[in-house]
Amino acid sequence: MWLRALSGLWRWLPKRVRRWGVLLAEARFTVTTGAVIVDEQGRVLLLQHRFRPGSGWGIPGGFIQPGEQPEAALRRELREEIEVELERAELVFARTLERYRQVELIFCCRIRDTMFPQTYEVRRAAWFAVNELPAGLSADQRALIERALRLSKSHSE
Repeated sequence: MWLRALSGLWRWLPKRVRRWGVLLAEARFTVTTGAVIVDEQGRVLLLQHRFRPGSGWGIPGGFIQPGEQPEAALRRELREEIEVELERAELVFARTLERYRQVELIFCCRIRDTMFPQTYEVRRAAWFAVNELPAGLSADQRALIERALRLSKSHSE
């Protein structure tokens, strides 16, 4: 009986109040993008980030800002991190990282430029054959790269 009464009351509340109620009650996640960038020889571009734990090696990417579309966020992050423009990007999968309360959208990409200036965030950028990825690359990043390449349509073109 109480549940029915509360449900009726909820429906009569102004839409703005119901929206705030949902926002307060629902879990919060950050959303990020990641790029598995492949060249014509099938090599993968990895960045050695200054602020990444472990060896620092990993795929480029970053946080989506409020109101920003995922591909636009990825393009912005690549400009910020290594000053390159994407030729094309294909969304290949999404995953959640519960430990960080994060949703990550993974793209398989090609870029126009091959010169990578050193920036504040990135120590180094380098191409690696898939079977010769750097020793310090985490198992999670290795699995992410393998999955993206397996699922990507543009990788085989």
